[in-house]
Amino acid sequence: MNVQRNHLFQVLIDIVAINLAWFAALVLRFDGRIPSTYLRNWLAIALVVTVIRIGFFLAFRLYNSLWSYSSVPEFFLVIKAVSASTIVIWFFALMAQDLGWLPFPTPKAIGIIDWFINILLLGSLRFAIRIRREWVITRLNAQNTVKKHLLIIGAGEAGSTIIKEINRSLSANYLPIGFIDDDPRKKGHRLHGIPVLGTRQDIPRLIKQYEVEEVIIALPSASRQVIREIIGVCQPEAVHILMVPSVAEILNGTVSLKQLRDVEIADLLGREPVKIDLAEIAGYLHGERVLITGAGGSIGSEICRQVAKFAPEVMLLLGRGENSIYEIDQELRNNAPEVPRIPIIADIRDRDKMARIFEEYAPTVVFHAAAHKHVPLMENEPDEAIKNNVFGTKNLVEMADRFQCKRFVLISTDKAVNPTSVMGATKRVAELILQDYSRRSKTKFMAVRFGNVLGSRGSIIPLFRNQILRGGPVTITDPEMTRFFMTIPEAAQLVIQAGALGHGGEIFILDMGEPVKILDLARELIRLSGLIPDKDIKIEFTGIRPGEKLYEEILTRDEGVRVTKHERIYTTQVCGVEPGYLAEHLESLRANLGETADAIKTLLQQIAAEYQPWSAQKPSLHDSLGGAAVMKQREGTTGNVF
Repeated sequence: MNVQRNHLFQVLIDIVAINLAWFAALVLRFDGRIPSTYLRNWLAIALVVTVIRIGFFLAFRLYNSLWSYSSVPEFFLVIKAVSASTIVIWFFALMAQDLGWLPFPTPKAIGIIDWFINILLLGSLRFAIRIRREWVITRLNAQNTVKKHLLIIGAGEAGSTIIKEINRSLSANYLPIGFIDDDPRKKGHRLHGIPVLGTRQDIPRLIKQYEVEEVIIALPSASRQVIREIIGVCQPEAVHILMVPSVAEILNGTVSLKQLRDVEIADLLGREPVKIDLAEIAGYLHGERVLITGAGGSIGSEICRQVAKFAPEVMLLLGRGENSIYEIDQELRNNAPEVPRIPIIADIRDRDKMARIFEEYAPTVVFHAAAHKHVPLMENEPDEAIKNNVFGTKNLVEMADRFQCKRFVLISTDKAVNPTSVMGATKRVAELILQDYSRRSKTKFMAVRFGNVLGSRGSIIPLFRNQILRGGPVTITDPEMTRFFMTIPEAAQLVIQAGALGHGGEIFILDMGEPVKILDLARELIRLSGLIPDKDIKIEFTGIRPGEKLYEEILTRDEGVRVTKHERIYTTQVCGVEPGYLAEHLESLRANLGETADAIKTLLQQIAAEYQPWSAQKPSLHDSLGGAAVMKQREGTTGNVF
């Protein structure tokens, strides 16, 4: 027997149970008067029965489970193992009779009784050990006086899993008070002994009545609107709020208390995240040589993670920062070791180096995420923004065209719309370069405009968190400042989506819902930190910085928008510049990069006519076309919306 030492005790218990079951079957069959022929041959029969049963128990891996955690699946495994071994024992008995090894017949009733008693005994033993363990845990938990009163929102599968985890954990310092569920039929009932106390409307009363310290939102499939409403009810009561992991983790039975997470600001966005079927649209990545520039950045690294799922021939991870490229390369080495990767340290402004990379590796798909994106810094250094965002992009576009790359996707920004900043203007010029080349190139060039990305490097969320950790104040430029927001994963998915949908020259736009006030975002983040805005953490207004707008837009005045086959992805009309015009003015811009900042901005304005350099006065909305207008369009609309 190949049994580990720590399982020997379990085997010995089963051996005793098997023999007790056999003896009990004989007693019941013969009403307590067992014939002497059975008793004389007891040792031989018991040995055969025991060996066969233990052999099947090993084959069915009954000893791979911890009895102290036994549950319904283990009980069904016991039934299967006992049933299979009973059939073999019965056939062995019939064969032994035919060969004359048994001096007496074996009644069928003995086999049936033995089967039933084995299941009863073996199953009971396992559950008895689990019950004993949980009883011990309950006693120990009862002695632990430091317990947080817990309210669980959602008396469903997720809530049930949380209670079971608390009951199993020796280190759990929770005292579950009850469940909240909007299904009125559940009120007054109990789940694992914990009562369903009421609906969402009862939360404030119950928190005060039972002195609740923590709330767990066990609603993994709830909409963000529902989550927002629940958090809005809980926050005034100053309780700590946690959320369960994803639906997939719960269904796989992998949820634990350690996996509960704090509510994040992304959970409070006023829209549902875009759900894209990447398996359907990203078939164009399979077997391709994919180049990602800026691969170590927030968006670039997420694109790498998404692309790796679709078995490209090779991934080229290009960036200037060696540490960030090293980190994403190591992450992919661990999480997607089957995907070949080539980390490349290079500057997209180096035209000769880009030519060598394209010639050596011949990428067929390019995702261009490398850019200077910090608005105030680029106002002070417009030449650097132009070198990187304009001429770096131009280098890549030229190489993609020359070496017949199939697809090229530029990560643009909503700041490229009616730009007031150098950063936005350079991104608009990059869009024009793509549209210009798309007229004459076999490569499909396309761009994707993003709103602000939650959690990306240099974004406001990490800044606010650091300010809160320091005790404040949280600084905001203007109380009326609004922005569109999206998460890093959906931003990366939109990029991949565009690569599949584009025919050349398009600019893709995500329906980003309603813009969010930065002031509201800051207040929510302070509350999520367990603090009170304007009391525990002060909020200060510092004034709009150079290059910033109060409101961001998603379309220029001259652009129309068309729906695509995906209901929340839109594309603009191609609105480029006249052939030859762009090349002439780009050369002039390159030749004058040594001039003053104002002179450079004037030259930039000649290329991107809608660019209005920032002034100290507050910019106006001036015909802003927000996401709400786009949302009103329905799938199947054709022609210009605006």
